[in-house]
Amino acid sequence: MPVGKRVDQIRLNLERARWLMHGLPEAFVLVDIAGYRLSYFRPNGEVWRSRIVVGQPYRRTPSLRSEITHLTVNPTWTVPPTILREDVIPKVRRDPGYLARQNMQVLSPSGQRLSPGQVNWSNPGNVMIRQAAGPGNALGQVVVRFPNDHLVYLHDTPAQSLFAREQRAFSSGCIRVQGVLEFAQLLFDDTGSGHDLRSLLADGRTRNVPLAETMPVILHYWTVHPDSGGQMVFRPDIYERDDVLLRALDRPLAL
Repeated sequence: MPVGKRVDQIRLNLERARWLMHGLPEAFVLVDIAGYRLSYFRPNGEVWRSRIVVGQPYRRTPSLRSEITHLTVNPTWTVPPTILREDVIPKVRRDPGYLARQNMQVLSPSGQRLSPGQVNWSNPGNVMIRQAAGPGNALGQVVVRFPNDHLVYLHDTPAQSLFAREQRAFSSGCIRVQGVLEFAQLLFDDTGSGHDLRSLLADGRTRNVPLAETMPVILHYWTVHPDSGGQMVFRPDIYERDDVLLRALDRPLAL
């Protein structure tokens, strides 16, 4: 790889950092998308780190900055429109038993439960599909939520084997976190929220549990990052964003 190419990679990642990494608070959560890792910089100075699974190249996890406001315990999962249209409905057309095996219910736009046999799956209209809470739920046992226009969040997953892979771009945009139950309890503890996650999980009820104080969260896309020894690590550009940004940086300013 030519040295000039590496210099360009460093330049464009410094530009990305300028967008989101200014005015960092004492404590915050940093989601490193291209590095497949989450780092929680705690108020006591410790750093909790974990592996993550991020969006596939055609369903990219966005870069953004927000505040974690609450957690959903024992979540249900309402299938998002894109996944419903492109994934779930085609599976139902091929296999009428798919919904029952996945513990999914069909709902009208007003939230009324429908029998799958009532629906014309060739043209289902504005039906919703919701997966009940439980061991097989796509969101696992807990979801960490923060306001954003992309409807993404951090969450548990029953597909724990994916964390063992080196390349972990398998989701539909949201971020799956290894050890998310430990992470969630740390958020409760560090914000003075006074909740015991295990007790909340034990009763099986689906509920939103607010943090006493919000926690900043940054979702960031780096294809260059220093390792623990200060050496630069160059990563695959899984979302093919580098060339577009480099061309924008090198474009002459209009007079």
